[in-house]
Amino acid sequence: MKGKGKNVMISLIVPCYNEEDILGLFLKKTIPILQNLNLSYEIVFVNDGSTDNTLNVLLKMKETYKQIRILNFSRNFGKEAALTAGIEYAKGEAVIPIDADLQHPPELINIFVEKWKEGNHVVLGKRITRTGERPFKKFATHWFYLFQNKMSEIAIPEDIGDYRLMSRKVVDALLQLPENQRFMKGIFAWVGFKTVTVEYSQQKRVTGQSSFNGWKLWNFALEGITSFSTVPLRIWLYMGMIIAFLSFFLALFILIDTLVYGVVLPGYVSTILMILFLGGIQLIGIGILGEYIGRIYKEAKRRPIYIIENEY
Repeated sequence: MKGKGKNVMISLIVPCYNEEDILGLFLKKTIPILQNLNLSYEIVFVNDGSTDNTLNVLLKMKETYKQIRILNFSRNFGKEAALTAGIEYAKGEAVIPIDADLQHPPELINIFVEKWKEGNHVVLGKRITRTGERPFKKFATHWFYLFQNKMSEIAIPEDIGDYRLMSRKVVDALLQLPENQRFMKGIFAWVGFKTVTVEYSQQKRVTGQSSFNGWKLWNFALEGITSFSTVPLRIWLYMGMIIAFLSFFLALFILIDTLVYGVVLPGYVSTILMILFLGGIQLIGIGILGEYIGRIYKEAKRRPIYIIENEY
């Protein structure tokens, strides 16, 4: 069932996609930490269309740990959808999304809860090291945040992922946002509330490899930029004005040159280059416009963000 339950203080949200090899170790490390909090808790696993034995492993673990809840998607909808489902179904007064691959150290949960008890509504986990990531990914991630925050009205903190604690007030605010195209980092930042940051060192994945390749990361970046900024659209207005302004002065120069010298400037090559340049600019502008129209198209259909096949 969706929504807030009774006497559940902490909800862990764990998106899962082909995590069968790590789930046992994840629970072995996480359960004692939750038990030492002396607070009631639940662990909401969201099986995002895994193609391995993840669901059966989760069902087996649920026989031992009654605090486990399982949301099984009908197919793979992506991590943003899995986070959305976990947030919607979590019953806790504090909600903590965490990855199952143990790159997010479960030990940090203790500090998250302490900061929450001090009156903070959001406790962010900030990565001070990104162990196990390739240099190119680190470089691209840095420039994405720099580019995103220059264009967007909402600043997204760099090196802060989904690992955080959110109070029930924050969760209720998130549930008011109706968009289907979900860029959760931006949505988390948009709602605001009193926030504190805790630093940690990201660990290497214990097993497997990240499902995010270069192409997915590129599309993820486009999702973030188009979700929280219209600057790309505005850029082409200014570029069009600049090109029109330069074209006017070029035409004026050619006219004066012709009247004074009586010779029209030869320029077959320059003409072709100008046509190709302007054609490329137009296609880029149309492509950016298409990204925004595509978002409108997807939102207008109002399809559900995810479909749950079974809840256990």
